[in-house]
Amino acid sequence: MADELQNHLDKGMYGTPSVNPDEQRKFLGTFRERVYIRMTIQQMKQDSNKKILENHLSDYPDASVLINGNASESVQSSYIQIAMKAKLKFTVVDSDLKGDDDSGLLVVANKAVNEDTIDIAEKFNSENTQSPQSTSEKKGFWHKLFHNN
Repeated sequence: MADELQNHLDKGMYGTPSVNPDEQRKFLGTFRERVYIRMTIQQMKQDSNKKILENHLSDYPDASVLINGNASESVQSSYIQIAMKAKLKFTVVDSDLKGDDDSGLLVVANKAVNEDTIDIAEKFNSENTQSPQSTSEKKGFWHKLFHNN
């Protein structure tokens, strides 16, 4: 009975204890294990990353998007439009993370997904380095496979 009373008093004085508060701060209020894709504030400013995200958001139909409220309003609005186009829920999170290397945008699930690679540049690196010649070769292969010409 005394332990319950002490717990109640502690919650009233200090608030409800949270699990891994540093991790939650870094990942805009969620846990690393729930993140599919992470973009830094600096990466959000690059058009190539914006296109990659636009192409891959449909891969995560159950996800939602968290946007750092410290990113510029023009950057925020462009990513909000991308999330709306993909019909995903989004939240602009008030955060004290302001550095270019801090989390700017996260594509997250409501449960643990434990993705090994979450950084957009690493996860979709092959798209950034793919040459136009190899793209046409792939189209030729699929064209030959499905079209008997």
